[in-house]
Amino acid sequence: MKRFLAGAVALLASALPALAQAPAAPVDTVAAIRARGQVACGVTPNTIGFATPDSRGVFRGLDADYCRAVAAALLGDPEKVRFVPLSAQQRFTALQAGEIDLLVRATTWTLSREAQLGLVFAGVNYYDGNGFMVRRSLGVTSATQLDGASVCLQAGSTTELNVADYFRANRMQLRPVLFDSIEEIRSSFVAGRCDAYSSDTSTLAAFRAGQGAQANDYVLLPEVISKEPLGPLVRKGDFRWFDIVRWTHFALVTAEEMGITQANVDSFLTSTNPDVQRFTGRTGDLGRMLGVENDWAVRVIRSVGNFGELWERHITPLGSPRGINNLWTRGGLQYAPPMR
Repeated sequence: MKRFLAGAVALLASALPALAQAPAAPVDTVAAIRARGQVACGVTPNTIGFATPDSRGVFRGLDADYCRAVAAALLGDPEKVRFVPLSAQQRFTALQAGEIDLLVRATTWTLSREAQLGLVFAGVNYYDGNGFMVRRSLGVTSATQLDGASVCLQAGSTTELNVADYFRANRMQLRPVLFDSIEEIRSSFVAGRCDAYSSDTSTLAAFRAGQGAQANDYVLLPEVISKEPLGPLVRKGDFRWFDIVRWTHFALVTAEEMGITQANVDSFLTSTNPDVQRFTGRTGDLGRMLGVENDWAVRVIRSVGNFGELWERHITPLGSPRGINNLWTRGGLQYAPPMR
């Protein structure tokens, strides 16, 4: 008996590490959101074009409007969002712990993040890439001229790894200057503590746009050294919530394909086109399949417009060309599966 008990204890002890790593049972996020009456959405504290508070403290930007679109789809009201500004270090832990329901924070979709964090990406709302910015006064026109340069980087980010790989591949010496927050990087770069600033090209464009009259003092170099597909994340296992977030993204893209805009969406409610009828909820019961109202997609477009409108409102003012973020019919990568 003693031998049996000792063996059982040893077996349990060996299993404890695996049990500690096992994911908890998925929470019913949809029910929790409906009970509290709002979506808790994690965003960047201050990145122009993606999420930044205006003079009244209201978050504006592409990511902020994605939060509103999801709230419109589920709750019928784009204002039923609680924006939670998070640092790069806080973002994943906040989602894992259930402090937020959704993370839309210019976050790159990678294998390790999906495989290790218990999180899953619901789509790509910005196809981005890692780039470099320098002061115009340096006279640098290419990243290949940065041998021996000091580069401002965010610690623990995909950018830190990408830049190290790029310098190693090109046999250049890198002097990394690491910071915990974007705000520290920006102020240090402006103060001249590093020769270059590296991040996603969208983040660099947002930084330059925020410099006002001094914007022309900074140059975005032509090299894009990585693939950085950015998009919304949710916790793994809660497939009803995952489907609502993913298909909200596809609804934004589909609406642009169909020419449905915030201004004209109501004129499509009497369309005889079968695809439009399914999109608007007049036929097909697609909303009920997702667990929302059948006119959920109409509510989304009424609230924030289609994907192209979001881009024009938030990203075009940064000077960023749409490029591969265009619709697939216009040579881009934005493509939505059929809504039927």
